[in-house]
Amino acid sequence: MKNIALNDIHVALGAKMVPFAGFNMPVQYAGVLAEHETVRNTVGVFDVSHMGEFILKGDKALDLIQAVTSNDASVLVDGKIQYSCLPNTSGGIVDDLLVYRIDAKTYMLVVNASNIEKDFNWISENNTFDVDIKDISERTSLLAIQGPKSAEALQSLTEINLAEMEYYSFKKTVFAGRENVLVSATGYTGAGGFEIYFDNKHAEHIWNAIFEAGEPYGIKPIGLAARDTLRLEKGFCLYGNDIDDTTSPLEAGLGWITKFTKNFTNSENLAIQKQNGVERKLVGFEMIDRGIPRHDYQIVDEEGNVIGKVTSGTQSPSLKKAIGLGYVKPQYAKVGSDIYILIRDNKIKARVVKYPFV
Repeated sequence: MKNIALNDIHVALGAKMVPFAGFNMPVQYAGVLAEHETVRNTVGVFDVSHMGEFILKGDKALDLIQAVTSNDASVLVDGKIQYSCLPNTSGGIVDDLLVYRIDAKTYMLVVNASNIEKDFNWISENNTFDVDIKDISERTSLLAIQGPKSAEALQSLTEINLAEMEYYSFKKTVFAGRENVLVSATGYTGAGGFEIYFDNKHAEHIWNAIFEAGEPYGIKPIGLAARDTLRLEKGFCLYGNDIDDTTSPLEAGLGWITKFTKNFTNSENLAIQKQNGVERKLVGFEMIDRGIPRHDYQIVDEEGNVIGKVTSGTQSPSLKKAIGLGYVKPQYAKVGSDIYILIRDNKIKARVVKYPFV
């Protein structure tokens, strides 16, 4: 089990540490509900240093990215970011990721912690373009400062006008007196905020500086449990739950990052799937009857016939009701359709709703 650079600080703060994707990670501090509300209402800090970062360099770095990702990275300019996925050859997804264009010949890919080795190998196997690929995950720390007060809480630490940064843009800058820090207007909570990448050696200094600057705004450390409830309220897919090696981007509602204006891995078969229609769709639902849906619970129709399965579910702290995501047959995917979740062999009523939930 690996430790992130700030492991000892999280332990000292009383975080509950759990194994996650091969790392000891803080899952909660004060409790999920309190941490969730902190991010929705003010500002909180997630340590997500377990995430993976690759640097791609070379004359044909863009060509490699275009070949292995579903979105069209040719539209990126320096300082812009794109959400995308790595399709596999069998109709599923190797991983979802962010693509950062540093310059015309240099890109950073940010991938999920559980898939670092798999993604690196996959991209390397498809590297027929002589692109230099470096995995900088081990030496890179990543903090996500999220919530409506994020810009105000961090502004004293940088000369960038944080409030004017466009969503999905980034800048390399001096931050908290440390050079070569990448500040990114991204996040996984839907509450607004920033993600900050830097060398592990700066981790303790930057963590302390953020909490000192953010103290007047009520800044708090936030664990992975609240990160999950926050992302689910916004309907963001979680790899390993809502998308995986067996789910196509079209089934997952990710047609908007699947661009058929170029050729990429399995694009021909995905284009056929788009034309013919998918056999299942990812939908959002809220519970009508009492019960909390969980990953892999079966979804059934009124007669009890299996029509799909739950991929994510929780009691929404913001809505005070249970919500979930799951795959169902297309005829049950229409907003307003009644479906049922099998919870301990009991048929619990739910309704398909449009997401984001919040």
